[in-house]
Amino acid sequence: MKNILYLFFALTVLSASNLTLAQSKGLQLKNVLVIGQLDKPEDRYSMEINVTEIFTELGIKAIPSLNMLKLGTDASLIATDSMKQVIAAKGIDTYLLVSVRGYDKIFKATTMNDDFNTALGAGNLFPLYRDEIVSVSFEFKFFRNGAMVQYDIIKCGNVSNRDAVIKKLRKQLLKIAVKDWK
Repeated sequence: MKNILYLFFALTVLSASNLTLAQSKGLQLKNVLVIGQLDKPEDRYSMEINVTEIFTELGIKAIPSLNMLKLGTDASLIATDSMKQVIAAKGIDTYLLVSVRGYDKIFKATTMNDDFNTALGAGNLFPLYRDEIVSVSFEFKFFRNGAMVQYDIIKCGNVSNRDAVIKKLRKQLLKIAVKDWK
């Protein structure tokens, strides 16, 4: 009986150390196409440009979807085969969908594992900033080969205007990108 308990304990410790190693590797992000899922063009532009700048500062090749699509064009065109070939020719194999999840601090990570086309087709009801709110939660979904490989929520609290939202998002995004995505 003791041997069985020792074996069980050893397997548990070994499996926990492997899990820790897997988590410490991170996303190993080398390149990314940033797609802002926001209804207002100015919000989408601000989101994509700021996220792209953070990735570029970290040495990650990043392109905003606005460089691939005309302003006002539906982002779902990125899911077409011809557009995927153009993006792949630019050396991009990872897609990032960024959206506002809501204005509350209690959002938890989703358990849904949508494919890229489904997630890209999902709408967004929230603008980047709304009057009389103090917290904004952003959703970051990374996709490779049509499947979600990473999901994160970034919460920005104590915001009083649109510029404060962008400033806090940049600060938190830099921390998370270095720790979990690079």
